[in-house]
Amino acid sequence: MTQEVAKQYKEMLQQYVVGQREEDLYLGQQFSRRFIEKEISPEDVISIHKTALTEILPDMSGKLRHSFDFLIEMMIHYGLALREHQSLVQKQEEIQIEMNVAAKVQETLLKTRKPNFKELDIGYVTEPAKQMSGDYIYFLNDNNYEAGVAVADVIGKGIPAALCMSMIKFGMDSLQNENTSPRNVLDIVNRIVEKSVDDSMFISMFYGKYDARDSRFSYASAGHEPALLYKASTGKFTELHARGLLLGVQPNVVYEEKSVLLEEGDFIVMMTDGVTEVRTDIGFIDDDVIKLILAEVKEESAQKIADTVYQRLAQLQDFHLHDDFTIVIFKKEKNEV
Repeated sequence: MTQEVAKQYKEMLQQYVVGQREEDLYLGQQFSRRFIEKEISPEDVISIHKTALTEILPDMSGKLRHSFDFLIEMMIHYGLALREHQSLVQKQEEIQIEMNVAAKVQETLLKTRKPNFKELDIGYVTEPAKQMSGDYIYFLNDNNYEAGVAVADVIGKGIPAALCMSMIKFGMDSLQNENTSPRNVLDIVNRIVEKSVDDSMFISMFYGKYDARDSRFSYASAGHEPALLYKASTGKFTELHARGLLLGVQPNVVYEEKSVLLEEGDFIVMMTDGVTEVRTDIGFIDDDVIKLILAEVKEESAQKIADTVYQRLAQLQDFHLHDDFTIVIFKKEKNEV
């Protein structure tokens, strides 16, 4: 079959060499599909061309004839490289399809419902740097006077991070009718993560709970970024630190729990390192930049505050996030309980 293709190619080449017509070039373009259909490699195409040209032009110089041998060797390696490239492209496409499916599954499984009470204004923004996020927010609201939130950051990205977050959700879902003090929440989730997640994956988490009965916000941290407390009475920010190991490091960890009293206009800012470690062309931003932005919009709603921080910090990065971005605002409003 290859001989038949070679014979037809020689006839077409001879017509072009003699007449050099545009029609012959067009026929050659169409004939190239035959090489593909017959799975003739690039180096074999050059060999067919060399043989045909030698017969058409018997007086062709030896040096020109040998140049085709050089081209054949090049095409052999080119063909190998091309097939390898095509194989990689196919694998990347398959991975992308899997990532699309995983991202949709992540979005569906990790949904959470924001608590809604009059005394507490809640706003949040969570944006992945890539297709899948390593950040996670989970709201817990068992009654009409308590609102809890977990802000977690998986050290790692992609599908493994998504699987880790599913463990967090499983742990949080298991807290129904349990003691939901921040210390106890982190203890329960830590035990689940330590048993279920690979040793190479670690998770930081901040868990805070607001109690409308006494306007108190209690919190605990598993190696997470400290939250910020804004006091309207003084116009100052305070970092909320609490000692505690990352989730999944050890099975038995005692997490420190603290609390602060919120007054009208006060708000808590919980975030991941995608907020606190924003990187620009000239380096990392200073923490004071975040505080200045928060101070500018302190009178706005919780959602407006969160949106503004995201927009300003994204702009500093030319709207190209280097890390997953998550921020949650708990803002105290007038007493209604």
